[in-house]
Amino acid sequence: MRLKYGKSIPTIRKYFEQHSPITGEVHIPKYPVVVILDTFFWTRRSGVLVSRAKSRNLIWKEIESEKMEHYKALLNDLKILGVQSKAFVIDGRRGVRQLLLKMFPNAPIQLCQFHAVQTVTKYLTKKPKLEAGKQLRKIALELKFCGRIRFARKIKKWQRRWSNFLNERTFDEGRRGWHYTHRKLRSAYRSLAVNLPWLFTYRKYPELEIPNTTNSCDGSFAHLKQKVKIHRGLRAHRRKKMADYFLENGVS
Repeated sequence: MRLKYGKSIPTIRKYFEQHSPITGEVHIPKYPVVVILDTFFWTRRSGVLVSRAKSRNLIWKEIESEKMEHYKALLNDLKILGVQSKAFVIDGRRGVRQLLLKMFPNAPIQLCQFHAVQTVTKYLTKKPKLEAGKQLRKIALELKFCGRIRFARKIKKWQRRWSNFLNERTFDEGRRGWHYTHRKLRSAYRSLAVNLPWLFTYRKYPELEIPNTTNSCDGSFAHLKQKVKIHRGLRAHRRKKMADYFLENGVS
């Protein structure tokens, strides 16, 4: 450090401690933008909620958990700061979608197709054992290649074929006295069927140039985490300063 910069490590640390934290309210565009909302976590109790437009972060907030009140606060800040949101891209959380429908009723919403496939994989794994699961995951992987009508037909055809299988029950001593035998398979199917109206918004409004994923955020987060990982053992307040700097200026 001394040979390269002419400064000792304690001196660099002192400069870093004196650095004023950034408010997180920067880069507010004067024209309508597609806002991407996403979250990343350093630990289970420490994360950052970010709003982004194209390759620039708008505003972000430190959070301890992914609650709707945090999203509401960030969206209110976007309104107060005068951000013109022509559409939103989100990871698929139901609560966030409902919040956007209430606060921005005229803004189209696109659910991240990558997260939609991840949700199916979470329930079925990458290598499902059941034939129904194999077929459903195959359909999910074709999501980015399909239009809404074609994908809806695939889902409907799969549901008709496996409806009896989906409704199989196992009897137990629980409150209802039974549970669905293939609960994870049902959840995977439902995640696609319920979210279908918002998975192809980007095709419905091509003039808005809406991305079909939150990959812009995910890529930025990956770079940021890599940068911070180099400095293992950073205290929380120093990590926040470092994150604020990169979120404002971008990571390269």
